[in-house]
Amino acid sequence: MSDALIDSSARDYILVGGLPQRDPAAGLANAVYLRLTTPLGSYWADPSLGSRLHELQREKDKTRVALLARQYAEQALEPLIADGRASDIEVSTEQPGNGWLHLLIEVAAATGERLTFKHPVTVL
Repeated sequence: MSDALIDSSARDYILVGGLPQRDPAAGLANAVYLRLTTPLGSYWADPSLGSRLHELQREKDKTRVALLARQYAEQALEPLIADGRASDIEVSTEQPGNGWLHLLIEVAAATGERLTFKHPVTVL
């Protein structure tokens, strides 16, 4: 059985009929979510888990911030390739100009399946 699925925009489990929906990517969706939302070095059991995306929360909505966000996301997700759960990860960004920056993440799972995730990042 797979993990309960976390909605990155609501930051909570996705419930269907009061029951948590299961991660169709066998835990990969949650692995992506946790690596992006956990501040790097803050998890006691694995100081290498996490990203530096939290550092961008007070940055202005500029092009250089999108470049940093992409770089931070790629660094945070690299362990998924190293441990064999993914064979490739591509990160791109969208800047709608409304105080949000969206990371668009395409993961090639080890099974060959291509999964797409959208992760919001707050900027000023």
